[in-house]
Amino acid sequence: PMDLLQKDGYRLRAPEPEDLDCMMQFENTPSLWEVSNATGPYSRFYLKQYIESNKNDLYADNQLRLMIESPEKEVVGIIDIFNFEPFHNRVEVGIVIADHSRRQGIGLLALELLTKHCFDYLGIHQLYAFIDVTNEACRRLFQKGGFEECALLKDWMRTGKTYRDVVMVQRLNR
Repeated sequence: PMDLLQKDGYRLRAPEPEDLDCMMQFENTPSLWEVSNATGPYSRFYLKQYIESNKNDLYADNQLRLMIESPEKEVVGIIDIFNFEPFHNRVEVGIVIADHSRRQGIGLLALELLTKHCFDYLGIHQLYAFIDVTNEACRRLFQKGGFEECALLKDWMRTGKTYRDVVMVQRLNR
């Protein structure tokens, strides 16, 4: 299955201890908290424990986090599946790409690799995501990745004292 997770020199791989600083950067970016449902920063200790204890097995952890590595072996993003519902065979998708690596097709490549892995190897029936309606880049990414907008959820995400609408996107394994 490992060849499923690489293309054009890019690869999706499990987090390693040396990814700690990189994960700290992504996880502790306040602008990302509102889209990840985080309520504050993560400690080095917590993320180190996460890397050490996580089996990176969807069935054991109910999630699977993968580092997006460039041909130069630089981590340029993280893509993960979480909120796994085994009975309904569906899982939520999240993706973040480093600012300097955006608008280069890396997100789409990672989303396509993850989708193929989920559908062909893990046998997942449905992938879905919730996207802020104002996040046009993310909406385009998922649309290009074969996801369809299927619902508008009013006041779904809170930012400070205001609420924002999100669209739900889904892709079925046909």
